Amino acid sequence: MAEDRRRVIPLDRLADELGREVACSDWLLVDQPRVDAFADCTEDHQWIHLDADRARRETPFGGTIAHGLLTLSLLPGLMDRCLRIDGAAMTINYGLDRVRFPAPLPAGSRVRARLQLDSLDQIEQGVQARWQVSVERDGSERPVCVALMLARYLRAPSS
Repeated sequence: MAEDRRRVIPLDRLADELGREVACSDWLLVDQPRVDAFADCTEDHQWIHLDADRARRETPFGGTIAHGLLTLSLLPGLMDRCLRIDGAAMTINYGLDRVRFPAPLPAGSRVRARLQLDSLDQIEQGVQARWQVSVERDGSERPVCVALMLARYLRAPSS
């Protein structure tokens, strides 16, 4: 079994991390088979994602690019690869406040996520965190996705 390299933060100490970069994931390959599978799942078969020859000829990207929503959908998994909140019985993806795709993500690229804790609010049964997430592409100065992601960390009910 692989070593768990995630940063572990107790739920009751999460507020200590406000305003800081909390974690950075390992690199993840976004290859053409992943892009193809996403296209099939979402029924978004636009040629800029699937037709490598045409994308090379007719776009400034030099080939196919991943769907922006594919990049966005990777956020929970990228977060899980680098961060564990101890004391939370469950984590709920509560939504997004803002999402942008400042640069394209060419198929075959590697990405990673950097997480900064932007705010933390008490809610019934736990806390709601707002994370500034930046998804970087290996070898690029501009991020491929920036988002404010909301996560709810719920404590186990008292017995």
